[in-house]
Amino acid sequence: MADGSLRKIGRFCLIFCKQKKNRTEGGCVCTATKIGRRGSGGGRERGFSTTTATTEEKRSPQQQHSQGNDNKKSSNINLFTAINQALRIALETDPRAYVFGEDVSFGGVFRCTTGLADQFGKNRVFNTPLCEQGIVGFGIGLAAMGNRAIAEIQFADYIFPAFDQIVNEAAKFRYRSGNQFNCGGLTIRAPYGAVGHGGHYHSQSPEAFFCHVPGIKVVVPRSPQQAKGLLLSCIRDPNPVVFFEPKWLYRLAVEEVPENDYMLPLSQAEVIREGADITLVGWGAQLAIMEQACVDAEKDGISCELIDLKTLIPWDKDTVVASVRKTGRLLISHEAPITGGFGAEISASIVERCFLRLEAPVTRVCGLDTPFPLVFEPFYLPTKNKVLDAIKSTVNY
Repeated sequence: MADGSLRKIGRFCLIFCKQKKNRTEGGCVCTATKIGRRGSGGGRERGFSTTTATTEEKRSPQQQHSQGNDNKKSSNINLFTAINQALRIALETDPRAYVFGEDVSFGGVFRCTTGLADQFGKNRVFNTPLCEQGIVGFGIGLAAMGNRAIAEIQFADYIFPAFDQIVNEAAKFRYRSGNQFNCGGLTIRAPYGAVGHGGHYHSQSPEAFFCHVPGIKVVVPRSPQQAKGLLLSCIRDPNPVVFFEPKWLYRLAVEEVPENDYMLPLSQAEVIREGADITLVGWGAQLAIMEQACVDAEKDGISCELIDLKTLIPWDKDTVVASVRKTGRLLISHEAPITGGFGAEISASIVERCFLRLEAPVTRVCGLDTPFPLVFEPFYLPTKNKVLDAIKSTVNY
């Protein structure tokens, strides 16, 4: 491993590992994300390919048969293990699939790629130089040759050096050639959001930057079961995708996940809690916080409908519109700063479509317009109590 890689591993370990024994020459075995959750409290519109294969079309007859027989088999696993399963299945089912990024060959900082290099070899799972622009640029070329390029950006905060490659190259590749060539096999994975003690260089939520760009999809899972199915759909989708993984939930979130190969539809929101008084919309790790607020609001006689958007671009407007027309109220919550956050786009879209049905202004409960703090993280984040107060205020408007 290059000296630069070892230096970067050491830097991350100093941040995320509290005991010296957790730092090894072979790579970080950090378990810092075992900390508890914060206790205080489509596609035509965006120029995407319209030839998306269905789940059944993308599998061989043997794979389809296997899915039917193994559908009831599941195991209780956490989110990073679910990601690992999805990557393993992608590599097993498609010889054109490659996984690469900084330190992925030994498992990565969060262990999502553990064991993959041993099973599939270092020609298909391999480390890259410490250059995010180069990682994505290489992925674009690999995908343009007809391969499945699965690139890892070690933290979403470090995706910005690759911004030009994503928004000026990957997103425009199909359009500028009149669909004669494309890089639709590119998936960019990046851990995002709060982690408990990451500070302003390891805790950002940059999803809104990429939602502004026609030609790419942006997906954020909320749980292990969702992460596995959505990641496999992203890898097999004929468009470049940015897939943000909630790092806080890597070890904390545990649920029953099917062991078989399965996919979940993109651009299809899910109503995970039905209600009549107010609609709540969120994505990723924030869903757990919002659900806690819904439970507490119910004790005060407020019925909340909770929607997981899952895909931010292209997002499922119809599901959100139908819910708001029923409840007459909307609250949006995300960890990213409120100004220019994707919640603003949702708010504007819903006002355009549901203006005469709204009984209160659309409410946003988001991060603050400051760099992500370290010791003041509990004040910065949209906590359960902040969401609950906003629910009551909106319902009583």
